[in-house]
Amino acid sequence: MGPMNLTVGFDLDMTLIDSRPGIRAAYRALSAETGTYIDADAAVTRLGPPLEEELARWFPEAEIPAMADRYRAIYPDHAIEPTAAMPGAREAVAAVQALGGRAIVVTAKHEPNARLHLAHLGIEPDAVIGWLWAEAKAGALREHGAQVYVGDHVGDVRGARSAGALSVAVPTGPCPEPELREAGADVVLPDLTALPEWLAQYVAAQSGSAQPVAAEA
Repeated sequence: MGPMNLTVGFDLDMTLIDSRPGIRAAYRALSAETGTYIDADAAVTRLGPPLEEELARWFPEAEIPAMADRYRAIYPDHAIEPTAAMPGAREAVAAVQALGGRAIVVTAKHEPNARLHLAHLGIEPDAVIGWLWAEAKAGALREHGAQVYVGDHVGDVRGARSAGALSVAVPTGPCPEPELREAGADVVLPDLTALPEWLAQYVAAQSGSAQPVAAEA
């Protein structure tokens, strides 16, 4: 594999962005609007799975589709401004592109809101694909030819493995390192600041100019 056909996928929430303050604010706004109690502080400890799974904790099943639509509608007004980039996020995406590769974002988040986050933070991937969680991410990863998928959740590990991609995990979200390794992550890095160096080694190894990168990197 040469660098020119390198494609690396990234998860969004708690991988590229720390969306906890914004999501907390959006849940509090939805709670105030509906009069339904939502423990926003607890909700942001469970980021990763689709929105509907969290709403099911607070609303009757019949109300979930409408509540999800409303949450997504009010989200831009409450969640974009407070959300910050994770350490190393911009540099990680840029490192892929500097090697002649493509960086794509594959996320369970509502795609228009994902794009708003990235634009606001000046993170510029080559493609953004939303509404995909866990194994469902595999289709987009295969379609774009991703060799590597970077995420913070065991669902991201499952998505990478389902796509036949190398699973690179960062324990910056709700899943600690042992849980990510147990789920089958090929590589666990402390955070995205370590990705550029690891990626350079990975590309060199794949091109035959270095020894393969150890799975325990």
